[in-house]
Amino acid sequence: MLVAVVSTATAATLRPTQHSAPSITASKPSVALVFQGSRAGEGLRPSPVPSPIPASAPAPPASAAAPVRTVAPTLVIGSTAQALINRDRAAAGLGPLNWSSCLRSVAVSNAVRLSRQGWVPPYHTNGPSLDLGCHLGNRAGENVGYWSGGINDSQLNTMFMNSAEHRANIMGPYHWVATAWAVAANGYAYIAVEFG
Repeated sequence: MLVAVVSTATAATLRPTQHSAPSITASKPSVALVFQGSRAGEGLRPSPVPSPIPASAPAPPASAAAPVRTVAPTLVIGSTAQALINRDRAAAGLGPLNWSSCLRSVAVSNAVRLSRQGWVPPYHTNGPSLDLGCHLGNRAGENVGYWSGGINDSQLNTMFMNSAEHRANIMGPYHWVATAWAVAANGYAYIAVEFG
């Protein structure tokens, strides 16, 4: 089996300018890689943030205070690729990336576009710009690629981690991720991994 593999990684940072309009700085290095797939997942709704108690409010009596229970936030896993990314982040001492339904919409759109266009310039999509539109922070990144052998999450993860540019996105200062695959008529699988 002949496997043709190519991928690119892009990161963008929203930075204020002197004109008070944000600007996006992006880098688009190209690297040869192998990629694989993901499953659809459910979106996450952020938990409401409790309002602070005004300084002038009296403290409740000690006997009436309820015990404080700490509940860890629920981590939503939307794809196998995300679970593998989080495993590698944990091994590096980094926190997990949670699933974002907004980023998933971007990933689906970009994977489909790549599957229809084929692996011809421009390889990259407008993913990081669209990712910033999800309002998940001031940084965004994207890893995209294809593999002629179909979808294989384990191989995807290995190839991304062996590429400095892709690894930088995986280990980057992000909190959110989503992945999507689109398979072309010729059986080639195209992936978009969006970070926010």
